[in-house]
Formats: sequence, structure tokens, C-alpha cells
Amino acid sequence: MKTKRKKILVVAAVVAPVLLIALLSNDPSAQAQQKTLGASIGLAVFPSAGQTQTVQSQDEAACYQWAVKNTGVDPFQAQKTANERTASAQQQAANANAGAGVGGAARGAAGGALIGGIAGDAGKGAAIGAAAGFVGGRMRKRHNEAQAEEYTQNVQNATAAQIDTFKKAFSACLESKKYIVK
Repeated sequence: MKTKRKKILVVAAVVAPVLLIALLSNDPSAQAQQKTLGASIGLAVFPSAGQTQTVQSQDEAACYQWAVKNTGVDPFQAQKTANERTASAQQQAANANAGAGVGGAARGAAGGALIGGIAGDAGKGAAIGAAAGFVGGRMRKRHNEAQAEEYTQNVQNATAAQIDTFKKAFSACLESKKYIVK
């Protein structure tokens, strides 16, 4: 009799956690922890008319498509495109700046030697030209970096404005379906 009880207890100890996990996976609060489409774009969407999670997902998908169609903006694609554009601009600036100081110094030395040769001291002219060219190259580098940073900021601002326009359309659609959106 004691052996039978032990077997039942062992089976109960093994089966109980499995049943608990199965029950929790069907628990609406556990399912609510999944990220919604609205949450993935930074909006809190509350079903004020008792909509189920399935209905809310369908409504969000429909409103997402409607907002994309009416604004011409897909927020996920817009951010991806912005990141690609800014990475490209930064790479171009880096390529343009490669060896800016040394290249400027070499060009300056050549010009300084030419002018110094005419004035009578090519060596001194080359040294002065190299220093001036180096400084000029570094200044061009800083200018290129500033332009790339400004471009990056402009792209990010424009993308944020586009995404904001999309969010307004997405929210309006969901509000018409009796959701509270913040």
C-alpha cells in the first residue's frame, strides 16, 4: 500500500508542474506579455470595448496597413533606410578624410617648394607649405565630419517626423475601433 502511495506522489510531482505550465500558457495574462504591433512602434494600445487579444492583433494589423497606405510611411522600413543612408554618409566622409593631414602636407610642401624656389629658399618654402597644408587638410577633415554629422541629424529628424505622422494615422484608425492609444 505504501509503495502505491509513493508511486502516486511521484507521478503527481512530475505531472503537476507540467499541468501548471500548460495552464499558464493558456492564461490571458501570460499571453498579454507578448509584444503587440502597437507596442513595437512605441504606442500603448488598450482595448476599451473588451476586444480579445486576437481581435486586437487583427485590428492593429489592419490599422497598420491602412496607415502605411495613407501616409506612405512604413516605420520599420523608414528607420532601416535612415540607418543605411547615415552609415553611407559617414563612410563617404571617412573615405574623403583618409590621410587628410598627410595629403595636405604633401600638397603644401610641393607648393611651398615651388614658391620657395622662386623666392630663393625651396627648403624653407617646402617646410612652411607642408605645415600649412597639414593644417588645411585637418580643417577639411573636420568640415567633412561636421557635414556628415549634420546630414545624419537631418535624416534622423526627417525619419522621426515621418514615423510621427504614421503613428498619428495608426492611432486614429485604432481609436475609431474603440481602442485607447497613448
